[in-house]
Amino acid sequence: MIREDLRNVAIIAHVDHGKTTLVDQMLKQSGTFRENQAVEERVMDSNDIERERGITILAKNTSIKYKDVKINVIDTPGHADFGGEVERVLKMVNGVILLVDAAEGPMPQTRFVLQKALELGHKIIIVINKIDRPDARLNEVGDEVLELLMDLDATDEQLDSPILYCSGRAGTATHSPDEEGKDMIPLFDEILSYIPAPEVDTEGPMQYLVSAIDYNEYVGRIAIGRIERGEMKVNQDVTIGDYHQTKKEYRGKIVTMYQIEGLNRVPCQSAKAGDIVCISGIENITIGDTICDFGNFEAVPFVKISEPTVEMTFSVNNSPFAGREGKFVTSRHLRDRLFKELLKDVSLRVSETDSTDAFKVAGRGEMHLSILIENMRREGYELGVSTPHVLFKEIEGKLCEPIERLVIDVPENCVGSVMEKIGARKGELQEMAPVGSRMRLEFLIPARGLFGYKSEFLTDTKGEGIMSSVFHDYGPYKGEIPKRATGSLVAFETGEAVTYGLYNAQERGELFITAGTPVYEGMIVGASPKQEDLVVNVCKKKHLTNTRASGSDDALRLVPPRNLSLEDSLEFLADDELLEVTPKSIRIRKRILSNSQRAKERAKM
Repeated sequence: MIREDLRNVAIIAHVDHGKTTLVDQMLKQSGTFRENQAVEERVMDSNDIERERGITILAKNTSIKYKDVKINVIDTPGHADFGGEVERVLKMVNGVILLVDAAEGPMPQTRFVLQKALELGHKIIIVINKIDRPDARLNEVGDEVLELLMDLDATDEQLDSPILYCSGRAGTATHSPDEEGKDMIPLFDEILSYIPAPEVDTEGPMQYLVSAIDYNEYVGRIAIGRIERGEMKVNQDVTIGDYHQTKKEYRGKIVTMYQIEGLNRVPCQSAKAGDIVCISGIENITIGDTICDFGNFEAVPFVKISEPTVEMTFSVNNSPFAGREGKFVTSRHLRDRLFKELLKDVSLRVSETDSTDAFKVAGRGEMHLSILIENMRREGYELGVSTPHVLFKEIEGKLCEPIERLVIDVPENCVGSVMEKIGARKGELQEMAPVGSRMRLEFLIPARGLFGYKSEFLTDTKGEGIMSSVFHDYGPYKGEIPKRATGSLVAFETGEAVTYGLYNAQERGELFITAGTPVYEGMIVGASPKQEDLVVNVCKKKHLTNTRASGSDDALRLVPPRNLSLEDSLEFLADDELLEVTPKSIRIRKRILSNSQRAKERAKM
């Protein structure tokens, strides 16, 4: 049976190319909202971090009604670290909308996701977005997308994909770059005519594949996926298992079922093959599981989720200021929170260590783990975090490490300094091409070569460079990579930083703190331009004397400090340092706080 009343489509693109804004316009123009309803911008970015950073982190479902057809739309993340989200979502849909920025063209993440969609044989609608940008290159970008399709061995039919020109912000779409668009109708019509309606067997025994997981305090895990065959009903007895047979089949019952209407989940009693539904009531359900009629189990093939490549140690905060700001500070709290995160994030791994106070957490990249740390911090947790390390693998007796495909877009006069830095970090140039007045460079570089490079890169390109990377493959170990060239300024004693002490310390390097900041012995208060660490006393007060020279009391001028964000702090960390994260502060500290103890350790080494 072909379900003409339904289309399932995912929107894929690189970070910041305008997916979520386009979905906003699709919802508005399809009459999802009331005429007078107050609607926020980027309505699909539902959590605070997504709003602040302007990035999508979790894949989300919505639905649009157009000409009596229900179009299920899935907004996917564009950042490589959340690629685990995108791979699974593609199993729920029959076609994809590939969104490309009219100025930047296809980027590495576009390539990664497009490859997965082509492997599944999905139909593709190419949308060139942001055509109202002054630096838009409409025809060239169209050619670049076709070259990318050829590179990825697309079939002839996929090479003939329709191209639309959109402005997500203005809410217009047209078939030709010279016409001016009025609304999104051409895009809706293209979805109905080009994306195939699901071909399903509604009579056979029920079969359902779990492609995403949500979590709710009241009902526990909520499975989201598409019914592959048959009809699913509330209170139905089912068998649950998985394709890779990692666990034994077990019995369960469907307690509640929801369909997605617009931005809401609406309860329903039954749904047919082809529908995307959310169900709850089954314990320990996870992504990739198949749910079937009881006693009639047949697993649906499912891609194994890519393995994590980066690992950090999360430990209980044991600094002198521990427990002042956070609500959850013990190892039990930390353990429960990390294992709870595993319930909804399948690209994450958490393992116990020899110490009861520390846990090893592995993810897809620094960004993936920093979002987890930021979420925990906002919930009131205090923790200590170590430097990120890559996970090595042994393949055919050789030590291998994760290699990233890095694309850099910089002004022409910055190419030399970028090449020099990437060369030192064992990067190999693959491609180099001019784009307008800028250069686009493509490298293969070890993942550990990128740690700590971003801030250097922004300095070298005067803030004008754009860099993005995506996991490429495991390759042979590339040898030692030099660590950061600067040392740290370490606080000498516990107390409060004062202007006089900071004034003397700022001559030694760049400061991270201002007057009035509480500090403790062993806390890092700045960066030293020399390789070794310097101990500075920022709490030193000026002693008053009986006789004063006329010029001795001039106002002390402090250079404004450098404010480090969570990602900057993770990049700055050296191997003998920890990051202390609390709800109100981020502090970098030495593992061994006592200055004399550290000196003894150095002497031993």
